[in-house]
Amino acid sequence: MSQKVLLNEKEVNIILHRLACQLIEKHNDFSNTVLIGLQPRGVFLADRLAKILTDDYKVKNIELGHLDITFFRDDFRRGEKPLEANSTKINFLVEDKNIVFIDDVLYTGRSIRAALTAIQSFGRPNEIELLTLIDRRFSRHLPIQPDYRGRQVDVINNEKVKVNWKEHDHSDEDVVYLIEQ
Repeated sequence: MSQKVLLNEKEVNIILHRLACQLIEKHNDFSNTVLIGLQPRGVFLADRLAKILTDDYKVKNIELGHLDITFFRDDFRRGEKPLEANSTKINFLVEDKNIVFIDDVLYTGRSIRAALTAIQSFGRPNEIELLTLIDRRFSRHLPIQPDYRGRQVDVINNEKVKVNWKEHDHSDEDVVYLIEQ
């Protein structure tokens, strides 16, 4: 198993600020927009973006939630090992809101399909957008594309993209790896 650095900490930081600016351009004061990180790994990106929007760009009205999609996936009964659910934390109404789903890597699109189903339990949003740090564009099983993407990556099926966040993965830096299995 070998790994190659796709994005180093400086590049990740630049991309995060670019994504934050794109969100500000589209959603202005966030008065009718909520950010929802998809469990398990999209929450790290969502938390980081919310912090950048609040601290660096002084956006005051950020509503941030976390959505567990485990039992909404179409493959949750197909594996050998039992799945472990994560927590959902949505302490606001989604009815008629603009939602930005946030996930670290967009691969087949199945997680996003599950998130679209799961969010319906909380109400009917006005609009749903997708933000991903990494878009594995040639791996899609469903017709789902991000509205905001950090980096588009072409990988083959035996390669995996892994995003490490220093505060969550006991890493010295934020880094994105391409891992050949």
